[in-house]
Amino acid sequence: MSDIETIMRTAPVIPVIVIEDLDHAVPLAEALVAGGLRALEVTLRTPQALDAIRAMKQVKGAIVGAGTVTNEEELEDALEAGSEFIVSPGLTEPLGRAAIKHNVPFLPGIANAGDIMRGLDMGLTHFKFFPAMAAGGLPALKALAAPFSQCKFCPTGGISRENAAEWLAFPPVLCVGGSWVAPKGEPDKPAIEALARSAMELRG
Repeated sequence: MSDIETIMRTAPVIPVIVIEDLDHAVPLAEALVAGGLRALEVTLRTPQALDAIRAMKQVKGAIVGAGTVTNEEELEDALEAGSEFIVSPGLTEPLGRAAIKHNVPFLPGIANAGDIMRGLDMGLTHFKFFPAMAAGGLPALKALAAPFSQCKFCPTGGISRENAAEWLAFPPVLCVGGSWVAPKGEPDKPAIEALARSAMELRG
C-alpha cells in the first residue's frame, strides 16, 4: 500500500484497536481480515502495541498501521515495528515533516480550519476528523469541508454502528474509524468476523 487514500478506501471502517494482551493480537486481526476489514489501526496506548503490530503483520491480507502517534520518536518506533501507515490524533509540523520524510501513508488528526490549512501547507490532503462527535459531529465536518474541496476525511471518535452510515454518506468521508468492531478482551472470532462483515455493508 503506497498512499493513504488507497488504504482509506480498502473498507468503510478502519478498526481502532487497543491491545492489552499480546495473545489477542493475531486472532483479532484474523477475524477482522476474514470479515473484510484489512486496514487495522493499532493504537500506541498500551505497552503491547508495538509487539502487536509485529504480530499482526504476519496475518495474510492485513494492512497494519499505528495510531495515537504523537511525535517523531513514536513514528520511528512504529515504522521499526513494521507499520504500513501512521495515524495521529493531531498535526504538528515536526510530526508531519517526519512522516513526509519517511514517505509513509499518514493520516493526521484535525478539528478546525487551522489544522487543515497547516496540513495543506505540508502537502497533506487526507485527514482524521477527531474527536468527531465531540468536535461537533457531521454538521461540523460539513462546514469544515466546504472551503477545502480537495480534502478527504476519516471521522473517528464517537462513531458507532448506528451512526457510521450517515457519516459515510457524506462524499468527502472515505471511511470512518471505529472501535466497536474490535471489542477489548479475548477475541470472539466468529462474533468479530460478523461485526466486520456488517461494517463492510455500511456503504451499501
